Amino acid sequence: MPRPEESLGPESPWRIRDFRLLWLGRLAAVLGIQTQSSALLWQVYEIARQDHPIEQASLYLGLVGLVQFVPLLALTLPAGEMADRRDRKRTVAVSILVEGLCAAAFLAMALHGDPPLWGLLAVAALFGACRAFLAPASQAFLPMVVGRRALPAAIAAQSIAFQAGAIAGPALGGVIVGIALPLAYAVAAGLFMLALASFLLIRTSGRPPRVATALSRMAAVREGLAYVWRTKIVLGAISLDLVVVLLAGVALLTPIFARDILDVGPEGFGFLRASFGVGALMMALYLSRFPIRRRGGLWMFSAVAVFGVCTLIFGLSQIVWLSGLVLLIGGAADMISVNIRHTLIQLSTPDHMRGRVSSVSMLFIGASNELGEAYSGVMVRLLGPVGAAVFGGCGALVATGAWARMFPALRRADRL
Repeated sequence: MPRPEESLGPESPWRIRDFRLLWLGRLAAVLGIQTQSSALLWQVYEIARQDHPIEQASLYLGLVGLVQFVPLLALTLPAGEMADRRDRKRTVAVSILVEGLCAAAFLAMALHGDPPLWGLLAVAALFGACRAFLAPASQAFLPMVVGRRALPAAIAAQSIAFQAGAIAGPALGGVIVGIALPLAYAVAAGLFMLALASFLLIRTSGRPPRVATALSRMAAVREGLAYVWRTKIVLGAISLDLVVVLLAGVALLTPIFARDILDVGPEGFGFLRASFGVGALMMALYLSRFPIRRRGGLWMFSAVAVFGVCTLIFGLSQIVWLSGLVLLIGGAADMISVNIRHTLIQLSTPDHMRGRVSSVSMLFIGASNELGEAYSGVMVRLLGPVGAAVFGGCGALVATGAWARMFPALRRADRL
């Protein structure tokens, strides 16, 4: 029986049993990641603020991102090459299992009462290593499950799962942290186990197609990098995201603004973290029903510019509802950019290279979140939290204009 990707397949991914399981597993995994991330950021910041002022404590938050970025940087490209050789479903399952063990380790340290920062950072580094293997394997596995015809709708639906987790996870984490920090880690561990069970029930084979090649593993990695470099639409899309997330990402700033600027505590922290996801989820729901089919490049650049403006206003806001509103709009704009970018990358890449190209995309896009947290910690130290947000928003607008000029093919991209 041919795989879904070998034919066009059904138009709706929801008609495919394995996609429904894949969607549930992604939702549970993202919920676990976001719940755990909210608890970890709050715990590290609370520990650091016991002995340090805001600017120095923010550096410890930056370390949370940095220790996850380093293994991502070191392992993502080899992990992508492995995803083109090994069973992608099995790689996803093992990665989620280890992530669940990391959540259990965080729980054990939280129950200890006064964990050392180095212990929290060490587990965060292991978690980052798991993500290096998880992302390229899961992204390359999606087209194997749904086929080409349903792929744009499946990407939008996967974004719904991600954003649903991005909404509920931070809000859930913020509320649970206000009750008991260890409970947040326990919930995250349970969600990772639910995600693991969902992936294990998928029947679609995760084995990539066999392609005769005499390339060594390092040569295969270089082949993936060369493909991205030659394909300017892909290169421009993922590098723009890297720069914008690096400059204008506000994930690290939310605990600082919630605790020391807006003075709204852990519940307000959960509200700010969830606002971005609410906007993204609303847009993902819209795109799943009415996908963008024309003028993709123009839509993407416009959305990135709106994201930069929202970051700028967030930095200047002194009112919690206004901060939440601009984060909501920024999330919607970011979802437009994400949807167009992922569709371009997946449809432009042959299956036998999807693991490697997805790993490059992950290195640029996914790792930019962790690197952005480290960068934001340094910028808060230099400019203060408000100055860091304003500088990031302005930088995102400048980058949008620069990339529109440097990558005209991406700007003119039309049909998706």
